[in-house]
Amino acid sequence: MHRILLAGAAFAMLCSCSTTPVPAPARSAPTTAAAAELAPSGKLRAAINYGNPILAVKDPATGEPTGVSVDLARELARRLDVPVELVPYPAAGKVVEGLKAHAWDVAFLAIDPERALDIAFTPPYVIIEGVYLVATGSPIRANADVDRAGVRIAVGAGSAYDLYLARELKHATLVRGPSSPVVTDLFVAQKLDVAAGVKQQLEADAQRIPGLRLLPGRFMVINQAMATPRERADGARYLDRFIEEMKESGFVAQSLARHRIEGAAIAPAGSAR
Repeated sequence: MHRILLAGAAFAMLCSCSTTPVPAPARSAPTTAAAAELAPSGKLRAAINYGNPILAVKDPATGEPTGVSVDLARELARRLDVPVELVPYPAAGKVVEGLKAHAWDVAFLAIDPERALDIAFTPPYVIIEGVYLVATGSPIRANADVDRAGVRIAVGAGSAYDLYLARELKHATLVRGPSSPVVTDLFVAQKLDVAAGVKQQLEADAQRIPGLRLLPGRFMVINQAMATPRERADGARYLDRFIEEMKESGFVAQSLARHRIEGAAIAPAGSAR
């Protein structure tokens, strides 16, 4: 199994291997009220976040979104018996902004208390790690060394780790880039002290750019879930059942394997939000 690579021939290989559909498990029928809330326009508009390569990437051959979130969106639309419209975004923060414009019906986001004010989250389906990256010669050797005065940390604006670090850091300063995939390039260009992001993304960046290393361990756990606007209570209840079935049936695990994603753990059944 290959590791995630975000550029060049290996990236193309990753995406080209993701076109085979995931076998559909037996489905539970949504209620009429749930279906009406999840697809009020007669189609399911699913926000797809390109900012997290664990969830979705753009197929370089077709330009179409592909990944576990796309597979889940298509399966949900199949259960609702409606067409799916994939609504792509470059970053999680842009997905959240799309909620204000009523641009989507379901989304795939990391659970966060700030987002939960307006968004109803399912239990998580995938668990990934947030880690730090530094220059090889940096005096920063451990996660505990990061939150110090004068340390500047590159993050993707509106990402789960941006929201988390904004609450947790007491001394270090966040420097926000437009999306998570450009965090390491921002870190290098501005000669910052630390880059923060999804482990797989930063591992790939460390292979792409010489002279970088990951700090040992993680600074946070990122719980990826499906989401819908908070006022859609019936739809949210059905999404909870849907995600639990997708985990239990092996659908999520099969999708990750088909897209050759490593390092993402399937969330246990009944995981807390």
